[in-house]
Amino acid sequence: MNSPTLKRQQGAALVIGLILLVVITVLAISGMNTATTEIAMARNDQNYENAFQAAETGLETALARGQYDTLAVAVMPQYVSPGGHEFVDARIEFEDSTLVPDKAFSLGVGSGIAAYHFVATSQAESLRDPGNTTDRDASAVHTQAFYIVGPESPTL
Repeated sequence: MNSPTLKRQQGAALVIGLILLVVITVLAISGMNTATTEIAMARNDQNYENAFQAAETGLETALARGQYDTLAVAVMPQYVSPGGHEFVDARIEFEDSTLVPDKAFSLGVGSGIAAYHFVATSQAESLRDPGNTTDRDASAVHTQAFYIVGPESPTL
């Protein structure tokens, strides 16, 4: 049993086992760092989605109110979440009016009906910690153009 081959192999399993343990530990730490980063990315994406949906809600609410004025900008600020995490500033601005052509589609001769062109803009902010500015806050801006057909007049 005291052969030279056995004496040279004593302790080799311990060294290889320790090396494998170090490799597995490094892989585990790397995996935890990756998971932590992915959770932060998912949280940020969720915060952006909240801002996106809040901006959409602001647009729909502004359009549903029907405050279309050719002389002034209609501003409708609102909180869309109970805790005040999402704030929306929606506004509707008049752009221009154009004559609607008559039945023969001849430009220049109107039928007394005009198309009033508006732009609705909704800017939303989703705050991670309301009252404090953080690098995790998100914002979204949505714009929608539309027109209303009505009698030709200087104001609507």
